[in-house]
Amino acid sequence: MGTISEKIFSRASGTNAAANDFVSANVDYAMAHDGTSVLAVKSFREMGAEKVWDSERIVIPFDHLIPASTDVAAGLQKDIREWVREQKISHFYEGGEGICHQVLPEQGFALPGKLIVGADSHSCTYGAFGAFGTGVGATDMAEIFATGKLWFKVPETIKMTVDGALNDGVYAKDLTLYLIGKTGIAGATYKAVEFYGDAIADLSISGRMTLCNMAIEMGAKAGIVPPDEKTFEYLKNRSQADFEPIYADADASYCREVSYHADDIEPQIACPHEVDNVVPVGKVAGTHIDQAFLGTCTNGRLEDLEIAADILKGKKVAVRTIAAPASRTILLETVSNGVYEILVKAGVSFITPGCGPCLGAHQGIIAEGENCISTANRNFKGRMGKGGFIYLASPASVAAAALKGEIVDPREYL
Repeated sequence: MGTISEKIFSRASGTNAAANDFVSANVDYAMAHDGTSVLAVKSFREMGAEKVWDSERIVIPFDHLIPASTDVAAGLQKDIREWVREQKISHFYEGGEGICHQVLPEQGFALPGKLIVGADSHSCTYGAFGAFGTGVGATDMAEIFATGKLWFKVPETIKMTVDGALNDGVYAKDLTLYLIGKTGIAGATYKAVEFYGDAIADLSISGRMTLCNMAIEMGAKAGIVPPDEKTFEYLKNRSQADFEPIYADADASYCREVSYHADDIEPQIACPHEVDNVVPVGKVAGTHIDQAFLGTCTNGRLEDLEIAADILKGKKVAVRTIAAPASRTILLETVSNGVYEILVKAGVSFITPGCGPCLGAHQGIIAEGENCISTANRNFKGRMGKGGFIYLASPASVAAAALKGEIVDPREYL
């Protein structure tokens, strides 16, 4: 019987879809940001397409190079703005509104049971709401823009269960890095991963977004948390459309089932230059840090910045520290609840809500030989600057390292 992915693809394709089937599926929502919409629109035009399939179901947020960092970027963004007006795209979000993977959930597009496709690999974030969210290339997105359809191979599914409760000072990011370290960067290639267990159910919506966001870092096509009351409460007065939650059958067939216990997890660090190069924080404690970065689509939400503020309140950072809220809404929340003031007084520099230095384009690139501890999702060589070294960690670990100037166990600062 069906997994969540099989059931979503059955609905979207109008067939009885099973793992490894090839289907032509109707996409519920399509997203491309300022970085990928350029190529998608170019391909759309080259295909001879004149009008998008549904201007209400295409979402275009500007988040990667905003404000524009070069005259080339400014010109490309101008062209997309003109295309958006020409196509009467209803859901366009100007630079500063936030990162695409935060904007879609905030604006009510990430809905249970939906097939949501983004021209960005971290579109798997939407699985936090029980959707099948996945990323595609620009030419595939052009096909969706024109027809609303795309072919897929229905993935096999791994059932990943985490029982127990996370210890104090251990967060969703630590859980996520732990699972990636155990699975490996290719351990779930072209698989969907369904997450179960008390530790998963206990995660906040933000924590579930962190988890599903990084499913791609173990090779997964999608990461999915079954929707529950937390999901429905978040979506109340927010959802853009009606939705029907989808759950796996009790006798669903999984290609692999693995179980872990949350009590075994301590603060984790992903060391350069692979995301699965994960060790407990004590293994790298004392490593010098030149820059700390709080933000990204992985950990730029309110609770992440609140965790950092709890550690930095009344203190001063020892290294340059950058914060990029995941959206304008989150930025305003940090202002209203005092987190913004705490962080700024601690020496943290806030930048425009968006991707910032995560992709190595602007607003915080590191120099050759420098070490950056970051709440982002990738630490590949050259990701944030040629010759730099990136350590991935939770907001608590990043804040504590910023305070000390070296990697430390954040539990000492809580």
